[in-house]
Amino acid sequence: MNPLIHNKSDDDASKGAGQDKHVEKLMFQSRFVMVFGQVDHRLARSVCERLLAMSQESDKPIRVLVSSPGGHVESGDAIHDMIRFVRAPVTTIGTGWVASAGTHIFLAAEKERRLCLPNTRFMIHQPSGGAGGPASDIQIQAKEILRTRERIARVIAERTGQPFDKVLADVERDLWMNPEQAIEYGMVSKVIQHYADLDAA
Repeated sequence: MNPLIHNKSDDDASKGAGQDKHVEKLMFQSRFVMVFGQVDHRLARSVCERLLAMSQESDKPIRVLVSSPGGHVESGDAIHDMIRFVRAPVTTIGTGWVASAGTHIFLAAEKERRLCLPNTRFMIHQPSGGAGGPASDIQIQAKEILRTRERIARVIAERTGQPFDKVLADVERDLWMNPEQAIEYGMVSKVIQHYADLDAA
């Protein structure tokens, strides 16, 4: 390649990387962590790393923004448990949609620290999985799905104050809630509209 030829695409890539680092720095300084999109092991590692780093730096509150359709159950478990593990108090803020494993992550914060923006939708349901292979393997997988369903239902019951039997019945099918319904169910403590509301929450 001729070094005298100016490559605009390289400049754009460099500029984009610089902007990403700047945003990352601002997010860290403002103690915001994003849980957006599908929950998988990559997202779980990224979120857990940020939670640990922020908690190590300071005991000031950490804010976790959640907008997710859900995903891998155990990856959701990792983030849920890490929110409860770190020293710094964590506030979860729902926005967009908070569903399935996303709801599991959202519920990790203490009730008074579970907030949402006005247009957030929440959904709980039982875990799903594609069972395949020999009949014996399918049977094992089916039992594991049932155990996971009961475990998730117990977490929802514990974190919302709802009876376990009611939650177990509710997660049989997709149960959608708007913010007011989520407050009534015990998932959310307060709807906020502005950044300044965080200080009053």
